[in-house]
Order: sequence, then C-alpha cells, then structure tokens
Amino acid sequence: MSDGGGLPRGVDPGKASVARMYDAMLGGEHNFAIDREAVAAFTAIDPQVRTLARANRAFLGRAVRFLVDAGVRQFLDLGSGIPTQGNVHEVAQAASPGARVVYVDNDPVAVAHSEALLADNPDAATVAGDIRDPAKVLSAPQVRELIDFDEPVAVLMITIMHFVTPQEDPGGIVAAFRDALPAGSWLALTHATDEDRPDTAAAVGQLYRDRATSPVTARSHDEIKSLFDGFDLAEPGLVYVPLWRPDRDEEIPEDPSKFWVYAGVGRRTA
Repeated sequence: MSDGGGLPRGVDPGKASVARMYDAMLGGEHNFAIDREAVAAFTAIDPQVRTLARANRAFLGRAVRFLVDAGVRQFLDLGSGIPTQGNVHEVAQAASPGARVVYVDNDPVAVAHSEALLADNPDAATVAGDIRDPAKVLSAPQVRELIDFDEPVAVLMITIMHFVTPQEDPGGIVAAFRDALPAGSWLALTHATDEDRPDTAAAVGQLYRDRATSPVTARSHDEIKSLFDGFDLAEPGLVYVPLWRPDRDEEIPEDPSKFWVYAGVGRRTA
C-alpha cells in the first residue's frame, strides 16, 4: 500500500495502526511503512510474532468452523481488522452457504477495504464502529439488517479486548454484547496475557503506547476468563491459542506459553 495521498478520512499516517500492523504480521499488503517499522520493533521483542499472528488467525478459522458445526449461521466480528486470507465470511460461507457476517472496526483503512471486498456479497457487511460503544454497534443498520437476535449469534472478539483499558470497563463491554444475545449464542475471544511472560507483555505494551494508535493491556488467565461470565466455556476451556482444538497433534508447540495469547469459545447460558 502506498503511503501517499488518498487516505480515508481519520487515518493518521504518522501512527501505526493495530489493524495495519496485524495485516503486516500476516504478510498482507494493506499497511504503511510506519506499521512495518512497528512490527520490526515488535519482532525484536519477540522473534516469533508472525508465528503468533498466524496461530491466532488459525484459531479464528477453527473457531468459526466449530461454531458452524454447532448450528450458528450469523457472526458479529468485532475489531475485525483488514481483510486477509481466511476471513470469517469465507470460512463460514464455505461451510454453510448463506451464513451472515457483519464486520466491525474503527480503523478507516480496514473499513474501506472490507466494504470493497464485500460489495458483491449480500450476506456480509461492514460497520465503522467502536466496540467501546456497544449500543451504537448493535443498532447499526447493517447489523439490524443481517443479524437476527432471535436466533443464535456468534460474537467474535479476536485480539481486540486487550486494546480496551481498565478504565474503559472491558467486562461491561462484553456484558453489553452478551445481554443482546439469545440463549444458545456464542462468544469466541483471544486476548494477550502477561501471566507467564510478563517482561514480553510489558515491552509489547510499551511499544504500542509509543508507536500505535491503541495501547495494550495484557491480563491474567483469571481476568480473561472473567470476560466469559454468562458463557459456558467449550472444551478445552481457556488455553494458549495453539492448544484450542488443533487440527493435528503436530501443531501443538513444545512450549505453549511462547504463544502468549489465550483463546476460548463459550456458549451463552439461559
């Protein structure tokens, strides 16, 4: 992507973007030099950052397939980022044609690319919105048009809640989305932890504060698990991201804590 003119309104080319950094980690093309520089600094802290990003993306695919198998046909992907290979609608609609997906992000570049990608897909849409305002997201026309809140919905919060500070009430945000869902709905979530690698988490947090548009708040296993209040965690519970229902045993790493992101999927209780 060029770093020149023609940027969507609201883009600050002098600050790395969470969505564009993740795109760069995954080998995408929708990022700027400032994002690639931040990823290089990230890699200096943790050389396997790209491996971690791919593991997180692989979890998303496994979780979506699991949810389709569980009967879910509509997905609300919060903090969805820039479209890249293995998007939710691609995975869900391949498994169940007609599955409906709404993407939500506050990054103008992510929204612009999502809109272009989904222009010819009647069962998918994107919303320019911030998860910190659940009522506004839930009332967006695209959400009301595609998502039937009388039927099970899967809410996806993939590597987004650690960009919500304690002062912004992450538990309250998740609860607001949970309370809009009927029983039998689901939450899939991944979240950075500082539990086993506190030095790495602290360094990464400082990098995001210095270079990016959103700071990181890593949390403990118990703090992340509390975000699933009102949901029953599916087996194997809240685990390091490569340990959540891997497709093959050889995908299980020798030291899972090197993947310092927890993953879980839970079903809304009645």
